[in-house]
Amino acid sequence: MKRLPDRLRITPSQLKSVLLDPVWLTLGTIAVVIFLFAAGTPVLDRIELNWLDLRFRTRGPIAPKPTVVLAAIDEKSVEAEGRWPWPRSRIAALIDALSRDGARVIAFDVTFAEPDENSRLKLVDQLARKVDSLHVQIPQLADFIRESRIDADNDRTLVRALERSKAAIVLGYFFHMSAAEVGYELNEAGMERQLRGIVDSKYPLVSYTTQSATSVPLMKAYSPQGNLEIFTAAAASSGYFTVATDPDGVVRWMPLVIQDGEDLFPPLSLLSVWHYLGKPPLSVRVRAEGVEGVQVGDRFVPTDEAGEMLINYRGPPKTFPHYSISDILAGRLPSGTFMDKIVLVGATAIGIGDIRSTPFGPVSSGPEIHATVIDNILTGDLIARPRWSQVFDLLAIVILPLLAWAVVPRVSALGGLVLVVGLFVIFVGVAYELFVTAHVWLNMVYPVFALFATYMMLTVHRYLTEERERRRVTRTFQQYVSPEVIEQVLKDPERLKLGGEERVLSVLFTDLAGFTRYSENYTPAQIMGVLSEYYDRMTELVFASRGMIATYVGDELMAIFGAPVAQRDHAKLACAAALAMRDARHVLALEWAKLGRPPLSARTGINSGPMLVGNYGSKYRFNYSVLGDSVNLASRLEQLNKVYRTDIMIGEQTADLIGSTFRLRELDKVQVMGRTQALQIYELLGVADAVLPPAREQMLVRYAAALKAYRGRRWDEASELFRQCLDLCPDDGPSSVMGERCRMMRDKSLPENWDGAFEHLVKA
Repeated sequence: MKRLPDRLRITPSQLKSVLLDPVWLTLGTIAVVIFLFAAGTPVLDRIELNWLDLRFRTRGPIAPKPTVVLAAIDEKSVEAEGRWPWPRSRIAALIDALSRDGARVIAFDVTFAEPDENSRLKLVDQLARKVDSLHVQIPQLADFIRESRIDADNDRTLVRALERSKAAIVLGYFFHMSAAEVGYELNEAGMERQLRGIVDSKYPLVSYTTQSATSVPLMKAYSPQGNLEIFTAAAASSGYFTVATDPDGVVRWMPLVIQDGEDLFPPLSLLSVWHYLGKPPLSVRVRAEGVEGVQVGDRFVPTDEAGEMLINYRGPPKTFPHYSISDILAGRLPSGTFMDKIVLVGATAIGIGDIRSTPFGPVSSGPEIHATVIDNILTGDLIARPRWSQVFDLLAIVILPLLAWAVVPRVSALGGLVLVVGLFVIFVGVAYELFVTAHVWLNMVYPVFALFATYMMLTVHRYLTEERERRRVTRTFQQYVSPEVIEQVLKDPERLKLGGEERVLSVLFTDLAGFTRYSENYTPAQIMGVLSEYYDRMTELVFASRGMIATYVGDELMAIFGAPVAQRDHAKLACAAALAMRDARHVLALEWAKLGRPPLSARTGINSGPMLVGNYGSKYRFNYSVLGDSVNLASRLEQLNKVYRTDIMIGEQTADLIGSTFRLRELDKVQVMGRTQALQIYELLGVADAVLPPAREQMLVRYAAALKAYRGRRWDEASELFRQCLDLCPDDGPSSVMGERCRMMRDKSLPENWDGAFEHLVKA
């Protein structure tokens, strides 16, 4: 097999870097959520249904039209009329009362599937059998028995009421959706007989938009459970009151189409509307994707592909007017109460009623659900999920995470959280507003899930990246700065990117004097031990002054003050560190003397000024350091200590920055190699309130006078004053150097504009 060219091969680390890139994390999250959305995820779908319920409850109740009312078989009616079911004669009386009061449609959310068990009819039948057994042939008695049987037959009484009703009577029945609901297997003849009882109530017309629409799978029933044929024949129509229950047991949908055999059937609620509107053309429209909706005259009722209508609930139980049947039968209601109304007759009493769970609560009656559907259709106040809603849902799943990706990695953790919460509030607010005003159900859960999943992925990525950055910063600085400084650097890790920035800082160089000769007499291991002990002490003092160790080179140490964490008093910190290091060297020298080690001394140079600070090197290896002329000058000052036989020397800008915080001695004005501009140099003596020996105090006063005379070219006066300084402090290096300088300068020709600067032509 041929190998791929190197430029086309991806290493595991490169692959990991690509996969963990925020862009790919975001796109991957979007792809996963789109897949879950397309496939359907039960958990997320159930949450969406709960959020739909919350939208209803947040919106609050809506007053329905006064068209639909309920004649309730409630507790009051049961107490007055007795245990349900009642004699059919009472139902007939109810129909008569409602018809007389002007009801336009009477719909029954109950079934009359069995003959009425009437004790009075049984008594008449027993009397007839007794007369027949006695062979009594009295015509008048036979007429009496026949008339009594007619009067006692409650089923016949109900049939007559159905036939004479001025209101359209719509009887209710229900479908068994599976054999398990029936409890036993129906034979074909039985199923055919049941189907024959409702066949007249099927949809008169089914409109297929394409040939392929004829094979669309619809909601299919196992068998209907209808009314007695005598009632079905006498009524205007029969419609099912079967409802659709979601997996959580809540009724949110009304199936407007159920298939049994080859025919499609409408529900009780739809047929009630149909009769109320005067029986306009009624049809089902089916397209290739499924049911499109139901056409009732000039009203179109959209459904989902399965033929289910989303119910736009009006409110909690008893949102529609309830009238107790006992009050109707007793005539206790005002005349015209039911004029031109659709009256739904059904049970609401606990124990006998069809109690259902709705978005507004767990206890709602079946008749109220049908009343809601009727009101939705009549008012046209329907909630739909149009085709474009799925496009909107998909766009939301894509756009919300992309907005999070565009902003979250570029702001703080709190800012990212605020953004995501803001997007969540805006999106939910828009979806809710469209639900309330435009009656459109848009999916909230999947877009919100995509948003927060992306946010979590980006947050975890940020955490891992920052943790990796923390480790990198710690590895980079743990040997150079104190832990407190590392913590401050971690707050702004951008400073560690390759490259630098110009800032005013202070740099300290210190070098052990005579260490090269010392190393000639000891083994490398002994030298390393000595240096390690020395550097441990010095590094601790640099850290104590919030400085950073830039590098160790042999016996030389370089420290930076004012970076990586900005410090306004960096010059003072550098001077304080230098003095502390000098004191520590004196203590260490005493300890070393007891071990037989040679004396310990060092030279220190400090300079302040603009310099480039940052990471220098390559992407494979780099160091955090400083560059610039000010840095080079600090190194020159450290070396000039050898010339003036001092131990701590600082530049003029450092002297300006520290002000009167420390005691200084102006040593000279020099022009070092590599620079054209002269500068004043100072010896750092101690803190401002440092007490020096009297002789040294006098020497410092005479040195200042001597330096003034030197710059005034008064060589004899300056030479004498420098000699007096040596009388006071015989080991004072600067006085000795400057005294020799005076003798040299006496014979030298100087320009008129000489400002007292001495040029050091070679490195010290």
